[in-house]
Amino acid sequence: MKIVVTGLMAQYPFGGVIWDYIQYVLGFHALGHEVWYLEDSGVWPYDPVNFTYTEDCSQNVLYLNKIMNEFGFADRWIYRNGANGEFHGAGEGKARDLLKNGDLLVDVSGAGCFRDYELTIGHKMFLDGDPMFTQIGLYDEAKKEHADRVSSYDSHFSFGLNIGAPDCLVPSAGIVWKPTLQPISIEHWPFQEQEPLDQFTTVMNWASYAPKEWEGKPYGQKDLEFQKFMELPRHTSQKLVMAMGRGPGNKRPTEQLNEIGWKILEPDQVVPDHHTYRDFLRTSKGEWSIAKHGYVASRSGWFSCRTACYLALGRPAVVQDTGWSSHLPHDKGVLPFSTMEECVDQLNRVQLDYREHQRGARAFVSEFLDAPKVCEKLIRDAGVK
Repeated sequence: MKIVVTGLMAQYPFGGVIWDYIQYVLGFHALGHEVWYLEDSGVWPYDPVNFTYTEDCSQNVLYLNKIMNEFGFADRWIYRNGANGEFHGAGEGKARDLLKNGDLLVDVSGAGCFRDYELTIGHKMFLDGDPMFTQIGLYDEAKKEHADRVSSYDSHFSFGLNIGAPDCLVPSAGIVWKPTLQPISIEHWPFQEQEPLDQFTTVMNWASYAPKEWEGKPYGQKDLEFQKFMELPRHTSQKLVMAMGRGPGNKRPTEQLNEIGWKILEPDQVVPDHHTYRDFLRTSKGEWSIAKHGYVASRSGWFSCRTACYLALGRPAVVQDTGWSSHLPHDKGVLPFSTMEECVDQLNRVQLDYREHQRGARAFVSEFLDAPKVCEKLIRDAGVK
């Protein structure tokens, strides 16, 4: 098949973002398909140096070209500048041909904006990585055009593994959401035998955007969930190091966090690209992380793409339960928590039998997250011939 993957690698050229999208390209390619990366988000290019949007996409294009060359897709990418509509890479003609005559469009995280194309590609697949917030947005009358576009897709998948379950509050918006997980290109995330640094880490934002409301209740960001575990360093001997973005309005309480015992690092300094991102995860003992309040409060079943990368390296993960534990094994390598007591207990479990949890983490990835397996399941579950 001729497959088109959309994403935001040029728009937001940050470490984790690159891996979020490129592993779909790698997964479908490993199955023997002809895979193209097409980025047309319809927005102006983002300048990560000056933290602003700009008409000039030259740096975005240079970065994307470098990435696609590195992963072996030098001649199979297209970027469109949302400021002026100009195409880069393989060009406008190829972009229009792919979306007219291709076999499968894989719109990862709703990144695609294809308003002026003849969009007759064989099958359009939508992948939701932000459950609850994505679905709430589809009820927003001010964004009806977006909702209509999403509804027009032929299949819909979500990282919200629990959507449709009795205890899940995520509204369907009239769509059947099928569960999926982040694909991991195992060859790019090799199991780590060497001793890590003595610290649990994660990469996160204090908050990413304002809370959203649904049926009279607010659904917020990680800052709300973090408050429940703010005192964790005083309950465990494990070192906790967070590469944590400051969030809108620079509201991260850095001084308070440091006083309690957290070590706070700036993501743009320690994980500026996909190589340093992988190194940060690789040298960690494991991951400790919470989820967005909206994921937890809605019981969405969200399972993190970042956690998937830790696990592939053989780095165990102690992560907040959003309902995912009802759908995935959680005894060795990946351990859920909901309370402070559970959190401390799970950290202790990893410490007591670290090697066993390392092996469990890698086995989890081999069974559930191996990129060709995930991508093949997407094709099969979507009914694409």
